[in-house]
Amino acid sequence: MGSAPILIRDVRVFDGLHSEVSEPRSVLVEDRRIAAIGGDATSTGSLVIEGGGRVLMPGLTDAHVHLFAAGNTEVGLAMGSTGSGYYQALAEAGRMLMRGFTAVRDMGGDVTALRQVLDAGTYPGPRIYPSQAALSQTSGHGDFSCAYDDATTFGGAPSRAEGIGFMRVADGRDQVLAAAREQLKRGATQIKVMAGGGVTSAHDPLDVVQYTVDELRAAVEAAADWGTYVSAHVFSDEGIRRAVAAGIKSIEHGHLASEETIRLLKDEGVWLSTQPFLEGDHSFSSPESTAKNKEVCDGVARTYAWARAAGTRIAFGTDLLLEPSKAARQSEMLTRLAGTFGFSPVEALKMVTSGNAALFRLCGERDPYKAARFGEITVGAWADLLIVEGDPTRDLSLLGAPEDNLAVIVKDGRVHRNRLA
Repeated sequence: MGSAPILIRDVRVFDGLHSEVSEPRSVLVEDRRIAAIGGDATSTGSLVIEGGGRVLMPGLTDAHVHLFAAGNTEVGLAMGSTGSGYYQALAEAGRMLMRGFTAVRDMGGDVTALRQVLDAGTYPGPRIYPSQAALSQTSGHGDFSCAYDDATTFGGAPSRAEGIGFMRVADGRDQVLAAAREQLKRGATQIKVMAGGGVTSAHDPLDVVQYTVDELRAAVEAAADWGTYVSAHVFSDEGIRRAVAAGIKSIEHGHLASEETIRLLKDEGVWLSTQPFLEGDHSFSSPESTAKNKEVCDGVARTYAWARAAGTRIAFGTDLLLEPSKAARQSEMLTRLAGTFGFSPVEALKMVTSGNAALFRLCGERDPYKAARFGEITVGAWADLLIVEGDPTRDLSLLGAPEDNLAVIVKDGRVHRNRLA
């Protein structure tokens, strides 16, 4: 997909890597990449955007989304047509891009085909790193069958969640190997496993540990053979330690970890991909899930504090799903990093640009975007760019109102919003 050159003039650059914002300068985009910055950024025949001294920054990233589920309700996915689920995912991808999110890691859902049409420029949306179906043991966080249903390993029918490629129930080393390989065949850039209890699921309290070390290692081995890694949904201390022992490289959530375990992640080079949850981000009809949600949210502040003190690598994600009316909360959740949970605006901005991008790149040769870097404004990087009204390095809350404060949105060298024309 080609795109015309873009010359962005008179912008102060936050590059995603350093703390300072530059003096006003120009940035040239050619062939979907950043071609020049500063004095060399000149071109004839370009679209010219006059920045007027505004801040230019990399596009935002989200390390834990569910595009297939964010635009759909649980009832809609369970009882509606499968096609409707895909169309809603496509629509949500477009809305996500217009919130300034130009790259996301999808942690459960059949989105490889969506990634392909977005990458082709057919529809607007972010870059996607798909996990495809998340792997779960019987009675685990991804087992959405009824309690009276026979387990699939005993001949029971797969649940609707499996039928639409959202989950895959697999027990024992052989099934886990096959399930991981199945997701890789279907375009997964990393594998997701359920290694502990969850809030939304009916059969598993938060404290339960899921998958044996051998089962987890089977997923790790299958992923490693494809040059990529495994991430694990898990809240509890014991579950996190088991996942680390098995070779898992990204802990999703982790809000009930001890301070010692948070330090272990640092020592072992494992990412903490966590979310700045508040209780109102999700609502549940079940009192059990409501109670579990409160327990998780009570752990958010201490988890961030311990991870910052230890120097653990933290990724930002939102994990919003099954409540389409709340999907736009993604932007406000980002601002909580500085407004509620103690990060400076610059620390938060680095996390949601170059920081998350470093986690995404762990998939190595499975990276569909490996031809260039993103999450940074450097020569040769993909041209995923935002021009902001105001200075987000001083006031992160600006990004909580993207409709008002994102004057320009560029993804893959293509302009999707330009209010400075």
